[in-house]
Amino acid sequence: MNRLAVLGQPIAHSLSPAMHTAAFEALGLGEAWSYEAIELSPEGFAAGVEELRAGGFRGANVTVPHKRAALALADEASAAAAAIGAANTLSFTPTAIRADNTDAPGLIAALPRSPAGLPALVLGAGGASRAVVWALLEAGADVAVHNRTTARAEELVADLAAAALDPAGSLPLDDFDILVNATSVGLTRPGAPPRHSGEDLRALRIDPDGLSERMLVVDLVYGDEPTELAATALGRGATVVDGREILVRQGAASLRIWTGMEPPLDVMRRAI
Repeated sequence: MNRLAVLGQPIAHSLSPAMHTAAFEALGLGEAWSYEAIELSPEGFAAGVEELRAGGFRGANVTVPHKRAALALADEASAAAAAIGAANTLSFTPTAIRADNTDAPGLIAALPRSPAGLPALVLGAGGASRAVVWALLEAGADVAVHNRTTARAEELVADLAAAALDPAGSLPLDDFDILVNATSVGLTRPGAPPRHSGEDLRALRIDPDGLSERMLVVDLVYGDEPTELAATALGRGATVVDGREILVRQGAASLRIWTGMEPPLDVMRRAI
């Protein structure tokens, strides 16, 4: 059996196992490939990955908060993963770990139009944010970053040649055509406030009145229902790409790496 997994903390919410299992069945690989969710803490991540590799796993997807750590422990990396400084896809051999980043091409593939020449604002400065910023810059967008921690934002923009906004200031949404939430705000956790309580928008420092029909809003977070950001943006007439479509696109790219086969996108969408 060719075993795969998605690694993160938290991870119980992940739809990746259902999506990949459906893809394997559609491709006739259901008897030979499996995919599961495994929770690893930051402290136990490196040891957990080595245990999976030693145990015969073929690879893994990596999500919050491990994407930078995934690149750091790899023996080799794709040019994109190295440039981004984070990885979301690992491939294991008996002697090595290879890191790839499918978040970047997955994001661009999910957009309904080219971002070339458009001003874009990315919220967050973690591993997912690095992939988003790099992808948008490569596609020709003019990118700014907003993060609550100044040092992380400055590190990101220095590495990737973007711009950083004042973390204490209000977000000038009127200046941007594209807004991407690459933080974990909106991710459902036990005991969290109701999804549409207004808490998520306040945490993101977003004034709902700043969302308009001319904007393309992308939220990497997904759940059983639209995030507060996605629902509010839709209500204001914006074009919205939700985390599920991003999940499908990056998952499809990972599947190509592992199997060499063309992913069944419609099957994957229906599965989630």
